[in-house]
Amino acid sequence: MGLIGEVLLLPFAPVRGSAWAIRQVLREAERIYYDPATVRAELARLEEQLQAGEITEEEFDRREDELLDRLESGMRSGRTTGEET
Repeated sequence: MGLIGEVLLLPFAPVRGSAWAIRQVLREAERIYYDPATVRAELARLEEQLQAGEITEEEFDRREDELLDRLESGMRSGRTTGEET
């Protein structure tokens, strides 16, 4: 884009900068959400809740399925960090 185009679009610079920042935050949130280590930690907490009697077996099964689906989805789409152990 030429100099004239840049000058004309200058008033929109804050909007473009905000959109970039929002995309970065969203990308990082998705990376954390689908991170295998995060999902495994949530599975461990879920099992602790079951053992402590804080949740029912049905609730455990439902939430476990959701977490495993999330893990599989992240692995399939390549949204993981690659820091698996």
